[in-house]
Amino acid sequence: MSFPIPLKRPLVVFDIESTGISPRRDRIIELAAVKVNTDGAEETRCWLLNPTVHIPEETTAIHGIADADVKDCPTFAERAQEILAFFEGCDLSGFNADRFDIPCLEEEFARVRINFAAGRRRHVDAQRIYHRKEPRDLAAAVRFYCGRAHEGAHGAEADATATLEVLKAQLTRYPDLPRDVDALDEYLVPHDHLNADRNGFFRWKDGEWTINFGKKRGESLKRILLEEPNFLRWMIKGDFDTEVRMIAADALEGRLPPAPDLPPQQQTAT
Repeated sequence: MSFPIPLKRPLVVFDIESTGISPRRDRIIELAAVKVNTDGAEETRCWLLNPTVHIPEETTAIHGIADADVKDCPTFAERAQEILAFFEGCDLSGFNADRFDIPCLEEEFARVRINFAAGRRRHVDAQRIYHRKEPRDLAAAVRFYCGRAHEGAHGAEADATATLEVLKAQLTRYPDLPRDVDALDEYLVPHDHLNADRNGFFRWKDGEWTINFGKKRGESLKRILLEEPNFLRWMIKGDFDTEVRMIAADALEGRLPPAPDLPPQQQTAT
């Protein structure tokens, strides 16, 4: 299928697999890009990269790429000029690219002192089109699941009542959904019981809580508390979830999270 609209510049549609979900902190492991040229011809490139940091096991579980798979691969710095040349003069596209893939790529270029200048390019995020044309708000859910208009939208009582009606309809429509709240919670946001918070910034390792991100990944929370408390103060002021900031604040006051409820033989699991 040829591209359905004329292009003034080539359009690169790309996707990134990374070490985590933070464009600022995490690193690119795989970058795949399809360039649609102005004549409709397509070029595809894929780079498998050594992120130079540990790939968390929970991330490997998602994309299947582990440290051993990339230990002999080039780093982003070693391929930066090649990647930049492929994207040269091109507009950008992806799915959720505006929120993740583009800023992640910009950060990698910034680390090697290259200004990718994404703001000077045109962006076409396929997810934004999807959400614009197929709204995923409560009114759309009421129409889809309940077959009616959502009267009184954005009134708290009407929204709460409509949400309950939608939830009942979903549980009826999809018999394969878990049939109790505990299982539904796990199905929607899988838990790792070795994490103190849902995103795993604090993780149980070798019988104690550790930091699980950035340069201090794997370091003892107790040691950080005693020797580098300013790190926890930085977390409290940083752009972290409320849960994470509260754990850091509690730690500064001497209250660490309780040990995970695991069998004794697993208490030292990593």
